[in-house]
Amino acid sequence: MNIITTTQQLAQACERLARHPFVTVDTEFLRESTYYPQLCVLQMAGPDEAVVVDALAEGLDLAAFFALMANETIVKVFHAARQDIEIVWHRAGLIPHPIFDTQVAAMVLGYGDSVSYDQLVQRITGDAIDKSHRFTDWTRRPLSKAQLDYAVSDVTHLRDIYHKLMSDLGRRGRTEWVSEEMDVLTSPDTYRLDPENAWQRLRARVRKPKELAVLIEVAAWREREAKTRDVPRGRVLKDDLVVDIAMQAPISVEKLAALRALPKGFERSRWGQEIPELVKRALGRDPRTLPSIERPKPAPNGSAIVELLKVLLRMTAEQHGVAAKVIATVDDLDRIAADDKADVPALKGWRRDLFGEKALSLKRGELALAIDRGRVTTVARD
Repeated sequence: MNIITTTQQLAQACERLARHPFVTVDTEFLRESTYYPQLCVLQMAGPDEAVVVDALAEGLDLAAFFALMANETIVKVFHAARQDIEIVWHRAGLIPHPIFDTQVAAMVLGYGDSVSYDQLVQRITGDAIDKSHRFTDWTRRPLSKAQLDYAVSDVTHLRDIYHKLMSDLGRRGRTEWVSEEMDVLTSPDTYRLDPENAWQRLRARVRKPKELAVLIEVAAWREREAKTRDVPRGRVLKDDLVVDIAMQAPISVEKLAALRALPKGFERSRWGQEIPELVKRALGRDPRTLPSIERPKPAPNGSAIVELLKVLLRMTAEQHGVAAKVIATVDDLDRIAADDKADVPALKGWRRDLFGEKALSLKRGELALAIDRGRVTTVARD
């Protein structure tokens, strides 16, 4: 296996791959010590060839690869595409389009929730993936033959998976379902890292406006610091410490030092001096300018309704061969139980047709759940 190390080689390979209707794509990267993922190797395959590119080769210009990713006549096939797309977005400011994510397609076809690549390879091709190089150091050079073989196998197996899933989607009339999901994956909003929205990544259950104000301020500060220094967010502040600061709101270095999660000596650092000032600024913010943190009021017997919706969801997933997780989340069910017009994916598009309408009918008493010969089923009620 020859590895591409020059701009000319890459341009020639991309020109050949651009003659086909699809190209499979995968990347190997490291992000343990940086804010942005560090692209080390990228691999691509068309119907009749596969290439591995040393993305760290001196003088290599990836412009031809990015042009291929932007080519609207070619479908770019990934498995679990989000991190690969994030790399292209960061390096080139573009999002590959059109794309096909085999993990999403597999969920739509009932292969399970967030099915892994090696599981999909095993179930569709019968081959077993050698996982020994999954966590290898892809920055070290030269790359070994075993590493190159591993990289190539990722995109060559992906060709077979793509053909199989596309065939099954067409046969079961679900091609448009996957297309709807690809719209989310190819939206720039999915990849924009706005510091003011960084608090949303923490999933913290803040209940008071002042807690939210501090959480927003400190999370945004951490995001900017991590980006400026090109280090992981956790190198600046761990998630649990950000939340702890939001809850305790330390307005002095002494109060900050009293937090149990604070690393020893942190309060004496420049960062330790800045945080109390951030907290003071946050506490002075007008609560009316904050995002709403109110959750829908629980419906009467809300917990019981959610449990019934869970049964309906599980029944629907099994009946139609779709992963339950891709139809609706537990949060979706909570919101549907509280509000018939909840703004959740489960009440939109193909999910509404498959599950959402039945969920609302169940809430209204127009539908009942019953057991028929050992299987849960729905029964219409007058």
